[in-house]
Amino acid sequence: MARKIAFIGAGSFGFTRALVRDILTFPALADSTIALMDVDSERLAYIKRAVDRIVAEGNYPAKVIATMDRKEALTGADGVLCTILAGDVDVWQHDILIPKKYGVDTNVGDTRGPSGIFRYLRTVNPMLEIAADIDRYCPEAVFLNYTNPMAMLCRTIQGKFPHMTTSGLCHSVQGTAAMLAKWIGAQEGEYEYTCAGINHQAFYTEFLVNGKDAYPAIRKAILENSDIYNQEIVRNEMFLALGRYVTESSGHNSEYNWWFRKRPDLIEKYCKPGTGWNPGEYAYILNEYRSRKDTWKGEIEKWLEEPFDLARGKEYAAYIFNAIFGDGTLFKFNGNVRNWGLIDNLPEGCCVEVPVLASKRGLEPIHVGKMPPQCALLTGTSAQIEEMVVEGSLAGDREMIYQAICYDPLTAAVLSLREIRAMVDEMFQQNREWLTQFK
Repeated sequence: MARKIAFIGAGSFGFTRALVRDILTFPALADSTIALMDVDSERLAYIKRAVDRIVAEGNYPAKVIATMDRKEALTGADGVLCTILAGDVDVWQHDILIPKKYGVDTNVGDTRGPSGIFRYLRTVNPMLEIAADIDRYCPEAVFLNYTNPMAMLCRTIQGKFPHMTTSGLCHSVQGTAAMLAKWIGAQEGEYEYTCAGINHQAFYTEFLVNGKDAYPAIRKAILENSDIYNQEIVRNEMFLALGRYVTESSGHNSEYNWWFRKRPDLIEKYCKPGTGWNPGEYAYILNEYRSRKDTWKGEIEKWLEEPFDLARGKEYAAYIFNAIFGDGTLFKFNGNVRNWGLIDNLPEGCCVEVPVLASKRGLEPIHVGKMPPQCALLTGTSAQIEEMVVEGSLAGDREMIYQAICYDPLTAAVLSLREIRAMVDEMFQQNREWLTQFK
């Protein structure tokens, strides 16, 4: 029986193109109906052309539909992928600009801190509407989310719809593992790991090569090779201090702690441009989006004309769908689920990123025990802040949002309580049209 897979926010060109490519490489999913849905008709038309090309190049028996009607996309779907962005650059730029005015220097701002929190407060309402429509039109579907801030959004959805088969996915776990393996000359198939924590702040509690602890070799590579050290200065410094390696880029992680962005000299030393994919310079992603605002169409037109590779990539989604409603091949991945007895020293019920087994039985998270205490202390602080933000949003409690931001490590390192209140008040005012839960 042909399956139906719906993409909500399909205009996210890079994600949608790669995920469709991966899905159709599985024989059990090659004849799927790919339902593309977006609120931007121009972007939707472009991604329809791209997906049609993938189907044609691969000679797949798949069917492709494009719609601006979410009900049409979701009705009867077996799998749903979400890659939405609530508001254009003109909206979310203020997540970066306002904190900077007060002294909070932000690199990406899509996960935590004042920037990530206000992105969540804007995004949670449309995400809950999407989840409600899934519950209404395809209640048995597997719902996989790629939208940030991952942990808070997944925590909210999983709390409101506990019966739903859902998880959040991020490529930082497998991406960082491949990077560490490359640094020490390990090949794919030689290394394995256990990774646990919260999204963008999970740690490899063990990293093995051919069954042996590879952390001594990783430490040696960082200390003896300046090119390796400079690729990920922030994360490498964290590893040298904490003894475990953290997922996600140096730029992201420089925002999540007290150590690297609280003084201009530290930013210059640890977050300078040109070191790695995202070293941490101010407004990195905002500047990327601004630079592409008038060029994205040309980039897509170029892709539509050039040769491309149909080989399956490393994103988790296609493997999960294949395990649950494809040919049933078991697949273990790191997913975002609620902490019901999975990590012993993080808050019960918060959203954690742990190993999960996908099979015909659905999604089964795996207990990992305790995180190392030096990692749990940092991660637990973030998790408790996220719990406060979710609760504050659900209750429409502005004061709780302010109080949560008071404990954000970077914000607390550079601002007084009154300065934090002034910043939060300005961010609420700037976002007032989006934050209907507080009216």
